[in-house]
Amino acid sequence: MTWRPQYRSSKYRHVFGKPATKENCYDGVPITRSVHDNHLCAVNPRFIAVITECAGGGAFLVLSINHTGKVDPHHPKVSGHRSNVLDIKWNPFNDFCIASCSEDSTVKIWDIPEHGVLKNITVPWKELQGHSRRVGLIEWHPTANNIIFSTGYDYQVMVWKLDVPEQVIKNPVRSISVHSDVVLSMSFNTDGSRLATSCKDKKIRVIDPRTGTLLQETNCKSHKASKVLFLGNLKMLLSTGNSRWNHRQIALWDQEDLTKPSYSEDLDGSSGVLFPFYDPDTHMLYIAGKGDGNIRYYEISPEKPYVHYLTEYRSLLPQKGMGPVMMSLRPGSKLDSYVELGSGKDPTDSMETQISRSRPGLSQLIQERQDAKEVNTRRETPSTLLLPSTDERSSSTTYVSNGQLDSTHCSPPKTENELRQMFYKQQDEIRRLREQLNQKDVRIKQLELEIKNVRNSHATL
Repeated sequence: MTWRPQYRSSKYRHVFGKPATKENCYDGVPITRSVHDNHLCAVNPRFIAVITECAGGGAFLVLSINHTGKVDPHHPKVSGHRSNVLDIKWNPFNDFCIASCSEDSTVKIWDIPEHGVLKNITVPWKELQGHSRRVGLIEWHPTANNIIFSTGYDYQVMVWKLDVPEQVIKNPVRSISVHSDVVLSMSFNTDGSRLATSCKDKKIRVIDPRTGTLLQETNCKSHKASKVLFLGNLKMLLSTGNSRWNHRQIALWDQEDLTKPSYSEDLDGSSGVLFPFYDPDTHMLYIAGKGDGNIRYYEISPEKPYVHYLTEYRSLLPQKGMGPVMMSLRPGSKLDSYVELGSGKDPTDSMETQISRSRPGLSQLIQERQDAKEVNTRRETPSTLLLPSTDERSSSTTYVSNGQLDSTHCSPPKTENELRQMFYKQQDEIRRLREQLNQKDVRIKQLELEIKNVRNSHATL
């Protein structure tokens, strides 16, 4: 009997990280020198926010993800706190709303203009006053709009409701008092029915956020938790921390039974805090350490041994803050992933859609291919290119929108801000058109593979 090596099949075995080029990076950002163990930045599909060093108060920058390069030292900031900002989080229901908490014991909610911060913002949309000491963490509820949780050095977790007429809110909806020390991290499960926390007392707790009831609590001596994270719909928790020998460690827990970890692994002997990030669409886990130069990738499965190491990204520069942006895949959206191109299936499709596509007609495939190529051969046309009017006596301007003339008459920009906003609109539209062309390229490759498969199947009949 011949011996065969045991390899586990994985679609993401060869995933790798690629750093952005210099022109696609931000340069000159005055990142805060705070030693607080938080991400220090937050990202959504439109903006990146970075906590900055600021004298005489707390502030953070909000930059468009489409406009990279050197940042103006005098770039406008969001600067309404009286002391250092410790955490920032984007509202998952509104890309133009961000929350911040500070050493001044307040939480503030900010409205960000559609085209970015063009002047200093000092007045928040809402101010939450309830903590007696500095506030270190905030977390938006994942399924209920206008609900945010905050926790501070008063050991309290407070629940706030924002859809009230008052601009200053002094009384939280609920105050959860189940911790004996400072809360280090908070994480919701997918539907928001459970809240997991890690505490400075090295314990993990699972709480019902609606009632504030403590449901589960760890009492494990072999793992001292620092950060905790719900793993999507797997009904499992992942924590990072230290072993009893002070090695950095990751541990996996059953959310219904926290008596002992289902899996644990020692990583190294470094001292930086490990931050876990999980992508529920691919079941991939990313572990990044503060001060480290590498990011580890794992794949999570519901059966033993649960955690499967893939690879890691290495850099010569230490990382200070991390801000992942998880693009939610909605029905009809496309995932440009090479691992799915061979099957000709869209990984975001439902099971019924994939079954209906398994035997498409050849004429339909050819027609889709021709339509896709026709769109792909069009030249990239910015959506708001200014063209001179044919009527010399008119001072109006004619616009081109998506390749068609727009008869709307608009006056030319009169101020520098209006000109900058128009430029940003053009840049966003150019980027959108380029993304559409890339999606069409991927679709063309898929159609070509499907046509080849159908022809081969007809040839074998």
